[in-house]
Amino acid sequence: MLYQFYEAQRALMEPFAEFALASSKMLANPVSPLSQIPLVQRISASYDLMYRLGKDYVKPAFGIHSVHIKGSDVAVQEHIEINKPFCDLLRFKRFSDNADTLHSLHDMPAVLVVAPLSGHYATLLRDTVKQLLKDHKVYITDWKNARLVPLSEGEFHLDDYVNYVQSFIRHIQATQGHCHVISVCQPTVPVLAAVSLMASRGETLPLSMTMMGGPIDATKSPTAVNNLAMNKSHDWFENNVIYRVPASFPGAGRRVYPGFLQHTGFVAMNPDRHMKSHYDYFKDLIKGDDASAEQHRQFYDEYNAVLDMDADYYLETIATVFQEFKLVRGTWDVRSDDGDIERVRPQDISGCGLLTIEGELDDISGSGQTKAALKLCAGIPASDKHHYEVKGAGHYGIFSGRRWRDMVYPEVLSFIKAHHRATKKSTAKKAIASPSAVANASSKAASRRRKATA
Repeated sequence: MLYQFYEAQRALMEPFAEFALASSKMLANPVSPLSQIPLVQRISASYDLMYRLGKDYVKPAFGIHSVHIKGSDVAVQEHIEINKPFCDLLRFKRFSDNADTLHSLHDMPAVLVVAPLSGHYATLLRDTVKQLLKDHKVYITDWKNARLVPLSEGEFHLDDYVNYVQSFIRHIQATQGHCHVISVCQPTVPVLAAVSLMASRGETLPLSMTMMGGPIDATKSPTAVNNLAMNKSHDWFENNVIYRVPASFPGAGRRVYPGFLQHTGFVAMNPDRHMKSHYDYFKDLIKGDDASAEQHRQFYDEYNAVLDMDADYYLETIATVFQEFKLVRGTWDVRSDDGDIERVRPQDISGCGLLTIEGELDDISGSGQTKAALKLCAGIPASDKHHYEVKGAGHYGIFSGRRWRDMVYPEVLSFIKAHHRATKKSTAKKAIASPSAVANASSKAASRRRKATA
């Protein structure tokens, strides 16, 4: 009933929020007689803040319409490449009428950005995408709000997430001839599993993997987020955070971890910081500091927009990543689209570069959690593995803002370029050896499936 109660309360608050917005605009309008009321700036700012606190936040747009490349502005258009029930593969297609620019765009590496499915929308990586577009062909996983997915589309499990990633990698390889993968936060785990399974089957792998701030090994430097997941039982999560979608949505009846509960948890981690931020916004409105006020709006339009996660996926992620640590213990089995049970073996990965990135002050994924991927991927030579710690950066700083643009992105760019060039040189040799290698690996994978099933 909690979800239904929340929706009833939201519907009740909506007209009051709209009234507060209208009142704020009317009082702030210099041609309105009401603008002459004493202390009108404070009253208008109060109404504006009431609106911001009471409004319903919907999925933001990426809003990337152009990007500056080699001295000229290039148009950007979003295009849904693959439409799956729980996720779209979104491509940011670039257009130019300059022949030299078109030639340079054609030769750029193709990158799949795997966005988190952990509360916020993929638009949280807007800054990541915009920077990558200067030097790459960019695709991103645009996860859907589970409350909008009808029950007829079936369930969504962690295995499905892994299979989605594999299908997206194969699609990009088929259309572009290659693929590099960047995973941010939560998806570092399923991405590593996806590539591991592809390696075990002898499939063509991404040329490089970049893993940023993710819980590969959640036993290292546990954070408050890790401790909550580790210290509560499966039954506790099942009984306290899982609810059915109300009848007013297309996904009515689906079991989900509601977005509003996730948002409550986000805010509860740093309540003082959020309270101060809202108070500073109030003061900026009074002072007429429009630039600072707009920065606040943009941040919270993104931060407050949350989606529901399918219950099966969420509960399985908690168990696999934060309670049983199946990836690092080598006990994780994944069911493929064909129904085969396959063991995740990161040590099978080879011929693929691996870059891990952590923020020095990350309070979501602790120090060493992402770096653990380097040890797990024992089949990748040390020369193709690199770790980068971003000094002074928190969790969001490694993929958004000044530190991302000035410190992290140059590392990512050079790493992708290095492995893009290296692989191009060895393509002919790999093509000659690939048929027997694939058959051999497929035989080994089949043997492992039989053992796992037994």
